[in-house]
Amino acid sequence: MGLKVLIVDDDFINRTLLKSVLKKNSSVSEMIEAENGQDALDKVTADTTIDIILLDIIMPILDGVEFLKIFRTDSRFDHIPVIVLSTDDTRKGEVMDLGANDFHRKPIKEEVLFKKIDQWTV
Repeated sequence: MGLKVLIVDDDFINRTLLKSVLKKNSSVSEMIEAENGQDALDKVTADTTIDIILLDIIMPILDGVEFLKIFRTDSRFDHIPVIVLSTDDTRKGEVMDLGANDFHRKPIKEEVLFKKIDQWTV
């Protein structure tokens, strides 16, 4: 059985592009989309089989930083790695301190993202 990936980004085009990239990865079997951090919290709470989260930082309602603050205080989610995807390198240290497992600068480089996914889901 393949990986279930939660894609968290407020931009529909970014989510669509990321899904098209992930479809090329044979280890990914399912993709779930969330439009903001609150939507992501709701989905990961409802679906305990999510294997990895790809998280944007800048979003309305609940941004990636606030998502991590809440997400990482819940021990039910300790096993789920979070890779932050962002154009904003200046927040890398902040998200890593809050419990992100990795950081990948947008635009997405397919081969780099796949290596990061493999590293955190083996």
